[in-house]
Amino acid sequence: MSHTPLEIQLITLPEQPGVYQYYDADGTIIYVGKAKNLKKRVSSYFNKIHDNGKTRVLVKKITTIKHIVVETETDALLLENNLIKKHQPRYNVMLKDDKSYPWICIKNERFPRVFSTRRVIKDGSEYFGPYTSMKTVSTLLDLIKGIYHLRTCNYHLSEEKIDAGKYKVCLEYHLGNCKGPCEGLETEIEYNENIKAIKEILKGNFKDSLSQFRAQMKQYAVNMQFEEAQKIKEKIEVLENYQAKSTIVNPKISNVDVFSIVSDETYGYVNFLQLSYGSIIRSHTLEIKKKLDETDLELLELAIIEIRQRFHSKSKEIYVPFKVDLGEDVKVTVPQLGDKKHILDLSVRNAKYYRMERFKQDKIVDPDRHANRIMAQMKADLRLHEEPRHIECFDNSNIQGTNPVAACVVFKNGKPSKKDYRHFNIKTVEGPDDFASMEEVVYRRYKRMLDEEQSLPQLIIIDGGKGQLSSALKSLEALDLRGKIAIIGIAKRLEELFYPNDPIPLYLDKKSETLKIIQQLRNEAHRFGIEHHRNKRSKSALNTELETIIGVGDKTVIDLLKHFKSAKRIANAKLDELETVVGVSRAEKVYNYYHSK
Repeated sequence: MSHTPLEIQLITLPEQPGVYQYYDADGTIIYVGKAKNLKKRVSSYFNKIHDNGKTRVLVKKITTIKHIVVETETDALLLENNLIKKHQPRYNVMLKDDKSYPWICIKNERFPRVFSTRRVIKDGSEYFGPYTSMKTVSTLLDLIKGIYHLRTCNYHLSEEKIDAGKYKVCLEYHLGNCKGPCEGLETEIEYNENIKAIKEILKGNFKDSLSQFRAQMKQYAVNMQFEEAQKIKEKIEVLENYQAKSTIVNPKISNVDVFSIVSDETYGYVNFLQLSYGSIIRSHTLEIKKKLDETDLELLELAIIEIRQRFHSKSKEIYVPFKVDLGEDVKVTVPQLGDKKHILDLSVRNAKYYRMERFKQDKIVDPDRHANRIMAQMKADLRLHEEPRHIECFDNSNIQGTNPVAACVVFKNGKPSKKDYRHFNIKTVEGPDDFASMEEVVYRRYKRMLDEEQSLPQLIIIDGGKGQLSSALKSLEALDLRGKIAIIGIAKRLEELFYPNDPIPLYLDKKSETLKIIQQLRNEAHRFGIEHHRNKRSKSALNTELETIIGVGDKTVIDLLKHFKSAKRIANAKLDELETVVGVSRAEKVYNYYHSK
């Protein structure tokens, strides 16, 4: 491969639509892209600084650019997709999905058989599908076999052989599942009528079969053949029942493909619904691994091309959540309301549901991937410079006034690391002073870590608002750690996160996983802190007084201390004050204990 300088390769690029390929020094193809204007698009890689680290690395590795000019942008989309699948370049998104799908085959033969297969053979047979689940295929085949009498044998039913009496009817005939074409008991014309009806059902059109059966049923009833009429009625019910399950849309919406996308830091999930005669005949979700921080638009365009190719879709119209460019042949609709919007929302639900299922599976099968995804998400949500693999959360135990303590809990890779939890007894602070306590604890924790050369966390969370945060910052400054570790304060309402030097809090989506982890950290810190406080308190002098009162247990003591802050104040409290905290009977016990003295 010739190594012409990149500047010269760029100058000679045409200003037409096409596909470009980047090669590295070893001659390996590392990226494939499409462009309306090759020269403009390719040059943009080299004449600006990219935000994304991976893109910067990609650009450094490029030594050769090749291109293919095409007629239209649609051609460029198709070619790009095929080249990505063929070469799987390192910096292109990965379309995960290599399994073979089942089809329903109507065999090219006299008296065609209808069966499922994963191999498509070009022998003139008709194939419907591919279907994304074998369950759908089985349901459809059961439905067809329940309504139409088809043969299941693989005899070669040529006219000569039937006329010569080569075959005899089998058990299927006696069971009433087959009408015996092998002995000439059913004509080819009758059989092919059924096959025609089956093709319509596979396309999602039940109307013709239903009206045909209704007419037949009436005819039998007129002729007093009530048993026959009943059999047809049962077939109608089977068909209507199946149709009711699959129809959820307006029957006017026919032959439309619906696409939607849900994405996170590392993956995109594109759902595809195919509609025919107002019924959803297919739903499939494609998982795409991002490589260069691709936008939803880029992912969706690529996925639409891939899915339509894979499922041989010829629909002339597609519904999508936002405008995509797919060339002249396809009408692109972005539904805003009504049935069309309803169906797009359904597609989004499917994508979300698929994503959720994948998470559950990953947790079991590949915990690393699960952790990596959460870390990437937290980094983005909390606007951090690096992934918070090691997080520490501080909590001043709220029962102040007596034995002030604090807790530090540690999460590694999104999971509690209990062996690293620490308790602190506040040494330098007299009386209840949350801010000073926080300053002391944070200082002691990181002074020790620095002295012992332990690895520091990437994120510190302070349970408390701005005041607590600024106390913790003082200690980081004193240790020269400010700016080296990210630190945020979380207010009582939890959704508000405070950052140093930023008066406006950041609000997290209530459903976000980042918020769930922060919640978990804080709950853990509370639990750990209070547990320690309880142990410490019960060992201390307090228990001599309060806990010796008959009928007053651990919980009552905690409730009283939380409210009154000290044993002295409890002793001096009025009865009604005590009642509001611990109820009438316990309040009396405490009050009488101190006042009968």
